[in-house]
Amino acid sequence: MSEPKITVYEKPTCTTCRKLNRLFEENGIDWKKVNYFIEPFDEIKLTGLLRKTGLKPFDVLRRNEPDCKRAGIDKDSSDKEVIAAMVKFPNIIQRPIVEVGDKAVLARPIEKALEIIKD
Repeated sequence: MSEPKITVYEKPTCTTCRKLNRLFEENGIDWKKVNYFIEPFDEIKLTGLLRKTGLKPFDVLRRNEPDCKRAGIDKDSSDKEVIAAMVKFPNIIQRPIVEVGDKAVLARPIEKALEIIKD
């Protein structure tokens, strides 16, 4: 069997990630899950993935997480600083992120994932 063309970067205990898994199962969609707490991002991979979403790193932050404050990230932080904090503290990354080829989307709400898959 070939490798799925859809990759979902997730945290398995995340409610939204579990809802996305159910949505994919119900629609017969084949995908690969990447728990980025076990297979962590490096700065190059995360930068490339976020570039595919078209979002700025700050827009993908879970700003209310204590680690976000601990990292000293605010609206004036550079993209490079935000990405470095995300690599160090992966729980501050919003999830799930769905990647299909040269496109990616922050699947919030989860239906956004279906839009990228249909393209």
